[in-house]
Amino acid sequence: MTKGILGRKIGMTQVFLENGDLVPVTVVEASPNVVLQKKTVETDGYNAIQLGYGEKPERLANKPEKGHADKANTTPKRFISEIRDVNVDEYELGQEVKVDIFESGNIVDVTGISKGKGFAGSIKRHGQGRGPMSHGSRYHRRPGSMGPVDPARVFKSKKLPGRMGGDQITIQNLEIVKVDPERNLLLIKGNVPGPKKSFLKIKTAVKVK
Repeated sequence: MTKGILGRKIGMTQVFLENGDLVPVTVVEASPNVVLQKKTVETDGYNAIQLGYGEKPERLANKPEKGHADKANTTPKRFISEIRDVNVDEYELGQEVKVDIFESGNIVDVTGISKGKGFAGSIKRHGQGRGPMSHGSRYHRRPGSMGPVDPARVFKSKKLPGRMGGDQITIQNLEIVKVDPERNLLLIKGNVPGPKKSFLKIKTAVKVK
């Protein structure tokens, strides 16, 4: 069954493995999550638990948020997300979920919001090639042909400049190098989406290699 936890990206560092290999890791701080809601096939059509992470100031929480948190006997949370396909019977409302649900060597999928890049051209945004930079060329970093003359319009899905980043991204099959229950830390091999201090969802990989 699926396991999952919510956390915050602290940054990157590197650690030595027992065999002497040096690997880059992302440090994720995942202080105890609280189960805010249980969803079942009978009531909602699917099995899931709703987790809350990070304290939200009372003045910023509205009445429905406070009422929802009161049912789990906790305070409003800053980051709320669902973990699907879990064994709902193993969880209770208000229960804390900690990093020790994972072990070193577990393979996980990490979901977050990618870094926002602002308005970007088609070369940066889509990886297109540029034109000649000399010999009188006036085509350097432009998007290229807009299509044939006949339709007299630009086809949908044409790759053009625009806002880049700020999308929900999931990186699959990342390995947990180390679990530190005392400091509520997960060390995940490689990089994960988003800037420092961004919220992440870590759950059991759905497509294990």
